Amino acid sequence: MKQSVFITTLLIVSIVVSTIIFVFVFGAPGNFKPDSPKTPVNIMGAIYLGGPVVIALMTLAIMVITFTIERGLSLAKAKGKGPIEVFLKKVQSNLTEGNIDAAIDECNKQKGSIANILRTGLERYQTLQVDGSKDAEVKLTEVQSAIEEAMMLEVPLLEKNLVALSTIASVSVLVGLFGTVVGMIRAFQALATAGTPNAAELSAGISEALINTAGGLFGAIIGTLAYNFYTTKVGNLTYMIDEATYNMMQILAVRSRKA
Repeated sequence: MKQSVFITTLLIVSIVVSTIIFVFVFGAPGNFKPDSPKTPVNIMGAIYLGGPVVIALMTLAIMVITFTIERGLSLAKAKGKGPIEVFLKKVQSNLTEGNIDAAIDECNKQKGSIANILRTGLERYQTLQVDGSKDAEVKLTEVQSAIEEAMMLEVPLLEKNLVALSTIASVSVLVGLFGTVVGMIRAFQALATAGTPNAAELSAGISEALINTAGGLFGAIIGTLAYNFYTTKVGNLTYMIDEATYNMMQILAVRSRKA
């Protein structure tokens, strides 16, 4: 629910901001020749000639940049405080020594997704240790179930908005292509007029096509790069989670057999 509200709010804000920039910044009279409103004197005037499709492309660009920043901040938080490798070595060392409380303290200090999952499993193991009615195998099974439940909560948070980045990258190309086609139609209409073609209308059509092409490629490039980059980071974090939980379960299994 919160995610849908966030995306809806972002979409509305992006449309409003894009419309204001398009009309009052790119469409300012100073960006065009006084005697020829369709002849731009700078790049902002040229962008304005891209037409209303530019608003859609700007909206997509704002959204993809927002999602890129949000994923960067979220994954940095999910990584936790300090190097993960050092944290995992400390946890494994404490578990090998049988110091469960120290391992949990390390998880509380590190925070992040891996630490949250390991802490859930360790707290469950600690609770089961005082229950003498269950054998070691049953206890380990319950610890594994607790870890899997924690992973089901943490992993989706790592992957959140990645689909949105991929979708925006694809849609941006299509919207840019649509604007390109519209611009070329205008250019050919200017050529098709009787007599000498209107140079202003011809250049406006070509500018609209090229500006929309560039806008579509911009959103697609940013979205694709961000999606691939964060997908790799999520994959690495997921792999480390699997390795950390496997090693923890192995250590706990050894200790359970000795007990």
